[in-house]
Amino acid sequence: MTDVILAGVGGQGNVLSARILAETAMRAGYSVKTSEVHGMAQRGGSVVCMVRWEREVYSPLIPRGRADFLLAYELLEGLRFLEYLRPGGTVLVNEYRLDPLPVLRGDAAYPEESLELLREAAGNCVVLRARDLATEAGSTRAVGTVMLGALSAFLEFPDNAWEESLRERVPPKALEANLRAFVLGRKAAGERSGR
Repeated sequence: MTDVILAGVGGQGNVLSARILAETAMRAGYSVKTSEVHGMAQRGGSVVCMVRWEREVYSPLIPRGRADFLLAYELLEGLRFLEYLRPGGTVLVNEYRLDPLPVLRGDAAYPEESLELLREAAGNCVVLRARDLATEAGSTRAVGTVMLGALSAFLEFPDNAWEESLRERVPPKALEANLRAFVLGRKAAGERSGR
């Protein structure tokens, strides 16, 4: 079983990323289950998706302490879901901070040591500037695709499965920028994965 958690805030593209990941796993011949929790989070609220694959999957929910990968699209959201990561698991973190409402109101403090805490907790931690890479690819909205590209460096899925899933899910006008974003994310993480 491979378990992946995608944690971010509304508007970062992690729901779309989870769907692309799930389709890619299916194209690679796996049984896949997903779940997403985004409730009231339209823009700026917490959003978490879980994707699991194996020859046979019975539950879409990943138990705490079992995720192989945590894709943290935002630092604080990565911390919120860190307890789901298995010992020795991998965190791919977008070095990006979005202050939630309690911080903006002055009712709470944003943990300044977020990145250090993620690094300490993970067996492997890959830090990305996904927004910068997405901008380089031609679309600031391609952050999720940068994160998927980074994850792909750790997985054995065929390249054509990723590309077919991207072509199916990404709107045509944004496709070329997203394909470039995927490659940039993979390249950024490739050295850390050993691939």
